[in-house]
Amino acid sequence: MRKTFLALVLLLALGLPLQAQLEDKVADRFYESATILDELVNAPDGGMPTELLRRAECVAVIPAVKKAAIGIGGNYGRGVVSCKKDAGKGPWGPPSMISLSGGSFGIQLGGQSTDVVMLFMTPDSIKHLLKDKVTLGGDVSAAAGPKGREASAQTNATMRAEILTYARSRGLFAGISLKGAILKPDGDANKSLYGRPVEAKELLLEGKGTIPAPAQKFMDTLARTSSGS
Repeated sequence: MRKTFLALVLLLALGLPLQAQLEDKVADRFYESATILDELVNAPDGGMPTELLRRAECVAVIPAVKKAAIGIGGNYGRGVVSCKKDAGKGPWGPPSMISLSGGSFGIQLGGQSTDVVMLFMTPDSIKHLLKDKVTLGGDVSAAAGPKGREASAQTNATMRAEILTYARSRGLFAGISLKGAILKPDGDANKSLYGRPVEAKELLLEGKGTIPAPAQKFMDTLARTSSGS
């Protein structure tokens, strides 16, 4: 009995610091995502058109996607996504945490770290976020997003693609292809954020739940930039 008790205490002692670290990382993702979104919209060389952001059904931001170590290949990053309530007509709903891996993004812009922003442009594109994983360019069409505030919303890319993608590396913004990248829900981060296990469907499709405090800055930035103010 004593050994069992000591083992339980040890597990709790080890688990609490790990949980605290995860909570800090989730809060950092929201802060960085808010900054990236703000800077992308206001980029002096012509950033993301606000009209496209306004039309998007969901917006995902993945800060600092990094190239994996030599011998492993691919890329990896974690971020956040939020979708509009009421079939795309309402306000932005509670966010869900996501991960992005694989693909060849980041190479085109140079550097070892790339910030990624994705605009989900159709109602059907939301459904892909509810799956265990989705491959961009395979399960769902994705294209590099046009730049510039005056960029027409009627470009071929926006007419065809379900997802428009942007990236920043070394201060440079560009539309970028994420073909082959895999997008998945980040269940551990969601549990840390909401204090309980929560499915992406509950957050993104049903819009249930309140906005957690660590996410408020990101949600405020998303609401402001998508309204054009």
